[in-house]
Amino acid sequence: MSQFAPNDLDRRIWTEELDDFVPQRVLDVHTHIYRWAFNVNPDKETGPYAASIGHHFPEVTYELANEVDAALMPGRQIERLAFPFPFAGACDFDASNEHVSREMAKARNSAALMLVHPGMSADDIEATLRRTGAIGLKPYLVYATSDDRSEAEITDFLPEHQIALADRLGLIVMMHLSKRRAVADANNISSLRRLSEAYPRVRWILAHCARSYSAWAIEKAAASLRGLPNIWYDTSTICEADALDALYTGIGVDRVMYGSDDMIGPMRGKYIAFGYAWALLSESNQQLSLGHCDGRMTFIRYEQLRAMKRGARQIGLSTTQRNAMFHDTARDLMDGARRDIRAAMGS
Repeated sequence: MSQFAPNDLDRRIWTEELDDFVPQRVLDVHTHIYRWAFNVNPDKETGPYAASIGHHFPEVTYELANEVDAALMPGRQIERLAFPFPFAGACDFDASNEHVSREMAKARNSAALMLVHPGMSADDIEATLRRTGAIGLKPYLVYATSDDRSEAEITDFLPEHQIALADRLGLIVMMHLSKRRAVADANNISSLRRLSEAYPRVRWILAHCARSYSAWAIEKAAASLRGLPNIWYDTSTICEADALDALYTGIGVDRVMYGSDDMIGPMRGKYIAFGYAWALLSESNQQLSLGHCDGRMTFIRYEQLRAMKRGARQIGLSTTQRNAMFHDTARDLMDGARRDIRAAMGS
């Protein structure tokens, strides 16, 4: 990963802005562990991820994740909750789930989630969980059964027979919401409230600040979702400080956990928000005139960490709160899931 080694700009940002913010112990709840070979689409080399993860990170292992973290977060002790990359179209689910579970078994305090699609039966999922030791599910909107996947309901890609299994076992569910209004969509809000109440033992993590890359979405939803006892949020690839401020103040810091979205985090660029939209700005997709400044880009992960820090200016974060956001909340969540799964499975 020499092309992703920190340069002088990155080292300055880490030393001056981030080193005193990131605690010594970190539990990353949003890491992708995968092989590009598990994308079995015949046209994958011309697809949307070929030039990024397909080219730079064709095989992600426990050791590679450690190497990236050692370079970007020197001196930190990292644990992970990891899951496969959800390749759209044709994906080798069995190989994906075996690989991530095998890699996470190398670290006692890390764990895996199982990539699922709506066609899987509860019995098949439980059998895979028993075999692999995964502690939850990773559904994804690209597997939705609806015609318009960009407007899919939660149960279009995580059907209720799978949610019922998650409730019986006490599983974690990593949920990347669909819909153009993301968490601000009225149907998403009502579904989350209903599913939270109907299945109280499911441990929901709403990825990417409930897919609120800008503040407006979580601002709209916070009053309806605050206080739901079995929903948490991760910060993965959110680079707008006002979105994180809205999450901290609207939902509560005690429900927020750090996630990297690796292997996206070690790429250079930033997720930006404008209007009611958001997009990745990278070194290769813009023609900005930057002669007036140092126009180099840093890691997406660093832009996210900057936003996490700046977003807390209004409320301030105690050492205890920072430790919880980067480690302790996720540790309690994962340990609780493990206990419930063992009890339910009789092991």
